[in-house]
Amino acid sequence: MKLTTRGHYSVKALLDLSLQTRHQPTSVRSIGQRQDIPSPYLEKLLIELRRAGLVESVRGAQGGYRLARSPAHISLGQILEAVGETVAPLPHHSAEVEQAEDWVTLTLWHHLHQKLKEALYAITLEDLYFDARSHQAAQGETTSFVV
Repeated sequence: MKLTTRGHYSVKALLDLSLQTRHQPTSVRSIGQRQDIPSPYLEKLLIELRRAGLVESVRGAQGGYRLARSPAHISLGQILEAVGETVAPLPHHSAEVEQAEDWVTLTLWHHLHQKLKEALYAITLEDLYFDARSHQAAQGETTSFVV
C-alpha cells in the first residue's frame, strides 16, 4: 500500500485539528500554512471529511473546521476511506489459479490485506498524535508542531 498525496494531506490536516486547544475551529488557510498544503486542495479534502462525519464546519469570522469527535474515536482507516483511499490486494491476482504456488500466493496476499485493513482501523488520531509528540520530544524540539 502506498499512501497518496490525498491520503497523506488528509491525515496531516486532521492531526493538525487534533492539536487545537479545546478543539477550536481552525481556518483552512491556517492549516494549509502550517502543514504546507495548498488551501484550495485542502478545502476539497475537508468537505469530503465533513461528509464522512469526521470534521464539522463552523461559519463566521472565528469559523473554520474542527474534529467532529475525539481523536481517540477517529481511525486512520476512516480518514483514508473518507477521501477515497483503498487498501486493495494486488490487482493481477484472481481466484482463478491453476497452480498450487499461485493459490498460496493469493491466500498470503489476502491475509496480509486483511491484517493491514485491521491495523488501519485500529490506529487512531490520538495514537498518531502521541507518536509524533514522542518523536518531537526525542529530537529536543519544543517549538511549533508540524506533521
